Amino acid sequence: MSGNQALNTNSVVGQHANLEITNHGSDWYYAVSAAMGASTLIFMALAFRKPQKDRVFHYITASITAVACIAYFAMGSNLGQVPIQAEFIRPGNRWVRQAGTREIFYARYLDWVITTPLLLLDLLLTAGVPTPTILAVILADEIMIITGLIGALTRTRFKWGFWAFGMAALFFIAYELLFNARRHAQRLGGDAKKTFMLCGIFLMFIWFLYPVAWGLSEGGNVIHPDGEAVFYGVLDILAKPVFGFLLIWGHRKIGSSSVGLRIRDRSQVGNEKYNPGNTQQYAVHPEGPGANVGGHPAATTDHATHVNV
Repeated sequence: MSGNQALNTNSVVGQHANLEITNHGSDWYYAVSAAMGASTLIFMALAFRKPQKDRVFHYITASITAVACIAYFAMGSNLGQVPIQAEFIRPGNRWVRQAGTREIFYARYLDWVITTPLLLLDLLLTAGVPTPTILAVILADEIMIITGLIGALTRTRFKWGFWAFGMAALFFIAYELLFNARRHAQRLGGDAKKTFMLCGIFLMFIWFLYPVAWGLSEGGNVIHPDGEAVFYGVLDILAKPVFGFLLIWGHRKIGSSSVGLRIRDRSQVGNEKYNPGNTQQYAVHPEGPGANVGGHPAATTDHATHVNV
């Protein structure tokens, strides 16, 4: 036998829904997985062109596409899914017909619960946002993803309550990015501001299409799981590899210190010897966020913290 046999091979794994992906959907998921994997390799290759202390955005972005690559491989293999009774049975719909249960990929949400905070971290660090704000936005993002998952796994109309919770979290994230974070980016100015504005507006536009995809697939059972695969796949390609290339391109002339990050390049201090009497040198470990993202300059520190390098 030739061709994609993943669905046949994994048909013995777990329970399966009446309405699930076909070989076309599986092929598409594998194609997206390959695109995510290739993007990861490119981001890592570009990272080695930068000093180690300036690779943080490359590593974050590569981590996003690497996790997505694994998730899409799982979905292409028809794994990481569970059958859920559809709330809406549509016998007149030629795409879903009178299917009782629909395939829900929890692997997709496991991907998002890891990758969407990293996408936000890319943006918020670029804008030099304070650490408490970063934590609040990431918490809202986790609420958005978890409520989406609970809603997808709910067969009654109560699923739309969780959709509403997720939308409230999304609006909070949009406000923080488009108003609060934008003010911080404007203070930084230059390439950091341009990169944040381009990538932030682009990402928010894409993210507001995800609730539409959810409503047509897990929520309303309107489109076939193959259509769901294409809808989410296109959005994820735009929100991860395309977003990543825009962000990395914008950071080509931006150093980590220019956005408030103070990261120690240990390759340059490997021959230093620890001197416990030198409190000025070891007052504060320079690795970590700068003053405008929650850190404090060494000169203002009253308590010495010794670091053995």
